[in-house]
Amino acid sequence: MAARSKARKRALDILYASDMRSEDAVVALDRAIADGEGPTNDYTAEIVRGVVEHLERIDGLLASYAEGWSLARMPAVDRNVLRLGVWEMLYSDTPDAVAVTEATALVRELSTDESPSFVNGVLGAIQRHEAAG
Repeated sequence: MAARSKARKRALDILYASDMRSEDAVVALDRAIADGEGPTNDYTAEIVRGVVEHLERIDGLLASYAEGWSLARMPAVDRNVLRLGVWEMLYSDTPDAVAVTEATALVRELSTDESPSFVNGVLGAIQRHEAAG
């Protein structure tokens, strides 16, 4: 697995766990770093901090483009992979196609059978309407 793919997986672990605990992901990240259990790849921290910094806009986009799905109704893994994917498309130097492919791969491995097509569809819609414009 490539270094950035591992960083995404670790960032997802932090985002998911903090979502389940209703805690700020940056607080969880900082605690893990202080305990010596933090990520070894700086990109993990960049993702977590970026998602938290832009969470309001990211969640607004997800609410707009996930037709028929509220954030609360989405599986937690899908919700957090989508947050990660939107952050990569809008706020990082990752090419949109790579962000979508990586997000789809994460849910293929970790979520439901329907998740890859759902995540791909939502991120594709955001890519067409937001990231490109």
